[in-house]
Amino acid sequence: MQIDKLRGKELDQLFQAVLSLRDMEECYRFFDDLCTVNEIQSLAQRLEVARMLQEGKTYHKIETETGASTATISRVKRCLNYGNDGYAFVLNRVYEKE
Repeated sequence: MQIDKLRGKELDQLFQAVLSLRDMEECYRFFDDLCTVNEIQSLAQRLEVARMLQEGKTYHKIETETGASTATISRVKRCLNYGNDGYAFVLNRVYEKE
């Protein structure tokens, strides 16, 4: 599995920290300390690209609405088609709650 190459103590610690967050405010505080504004926005953009791809939006529409490059859109699409289903189960959980 592709994710095995990521496994390690430091990444486990990061994921445990994320899983310990209790609410949106704690997420904002933690990610503000952890990442630059651009890094956070890039992560959010990729998730939005994944959502739009799942909805069948075109590259042009996604690029126009999110500002994502075609390279980013292609990378996210590759993950949706051949990845570990991370985008799919997160998006399903997020949209189940709405």
